[in-house]
Amino acid sequence: MKVKDLLKLKPTPVTINAGMAVEYAMRLMLENNISSLVIVDDNNQPVSIITERDIFHLAYRYRGDMMDMKVSESKKDKLFVGKPDDDIRQIARMMMENNIRHIPIMGEDNRLTGVVSIRDIVKTTID
Repeated sequence: MKVKDLLKLKPTPVTINAGMAVEYAMRLMLENNISSLVIVDDNNQPVSIITERDIFHLAYRYRGDMMDMKVSESKKDKLFVGKPDDDIRQIARMMMENNIRHIPIMGEDNRLTGVVSIRDIVKTTID
């Protein structure tokens, strides 16, 4: 199965500007029932990703005193991305090799078209 086929079943990805507070990221995740947000720059280009796990690590490291921190402070060194024509097995392999659970998908116009999670891959495999 191609990533583009999987994305047809998913809502539009939710993004957050790098300068926004972690507290706002948490609210967005809760309101949208999602576990990650793609962090974008001022040109709306993806620069990183923040996940529930990242927030958990921040909460532990700063003993909960991280609500006003900027999401950019959780920024990862490298952003792994996929393309709509990738096979989901390629995406799963990338996740396993890099110990990540979410992959932003970038279209031909270099715009974010979706996010694939490990849950999406498992669901697709089961179905």
